[in-house]
Amino acid sequence: MSGPALRAVIADDQALVRTGFGMILAADGIEVVAEAADGAEAVDAVRRTRPDVVLMDIRMPRMDGIEATRRILGGGTDRSDGTRVVILTTYDLDHYVYAALTAGASGFLLKDVTPEHLVAAVRLVRSGDALLAPTITRRLIERFAHHEESPRTALHRDLSGLTPRELEVLRLLATGLSNAELAERLFLSPTTVKTHVGRILSKLDLRDRVQAVVLAYESGLISPQGPSGSG
Repeated sequence: MSGPALRAVIADDQALVRTGFGMILAADGIEVVAEAADGAEAVDAVRRTRPDVVLMDIRMPRMDGIEATRRILGGGTDRSDGTRVVILTTYDLDHYVYAALTAGASGFLLKDVTPEHLVAAVRLVRSGDALLAPTITRRLIERFAHHEESPRTALHRDLSGLTPRELEVLRLLATGLSNAELAERLFLSPTTVKTHVGRILSKLDLRDRVQAVVLAYESGLISPQGPSGSG
């Protein structure tokens, strides 16, 4: 049987967005335990309710969604272990996207997302996966590639512990490929790919594949033109 009901917090300064998303989630059996109209309220709501997933708008008064995400997923008294944050954005080229990634967000949703995709996304990140569409990944990479002055130490890791196959998987994963696409590209079973991805995350002490994408670029393993050393 299914496990405990999935619990969510919705943080957005627009009441209609909170209401609409709340109705969609509730209709699918996902419990909305709190709503927040700004980042400060979101941090407080998460501290009180310890949800599985937070749907977090970026642009909000008092405290924006990036700072709220940092406080929820970073250190300090506001930290909430086990909570995943999905960023809500109006445009998939939002210049805050990279900051949200480095703050620990598990993915992004456009606000015009379909009800089915919204529910699937919330369940996906709750399961420990990450939500980063290839289109957003590519645009993010293109934007970040033009900012050489950007800090490149946020997720510095030693890659020497990865096997050649794991390095190959990481390079391709960083281009935005799903596990199914990785399996097809590498002529492996989806289960084998999932095992490789899990080992990569474990060895590099990464939360999810979103952090793996960031690491691949910040470490120079892959460039915006494509995976280094790939044919």
